[in-house]
Amino acid sequence: MSTKKLSNIPLKDFRRFLKRQGLNVIKTSKGRGGHEKWSRADLDRPITIQTHIDPVPEFIVKQVLRYLEISREDFFKNMK
Repeated sequence: MSTKKLSNIPLKDFRRFLKRQGLNVIKTSKGRGGHEKWSRADLDRPITIQTHIDPVPEFIVKQVLRYLEISREDFFKNMK
């Protein structure tokens, strides 16, 4: 079990992680809202992240990891 927490992940670093996983921004929110949609060819639906909240909330990180089927340990390996 990893002792690192999934909270306090800076938005900049989380975006970098998503790019490393092969995802691309398909839509950004212009004006109100502050969300980005990320997608990859093999995904059924896009991943939406809030860009108006930094750091990324822990529940968003967990949700994305679960959807991408990536373990916590692999996430922290990719963050280095």
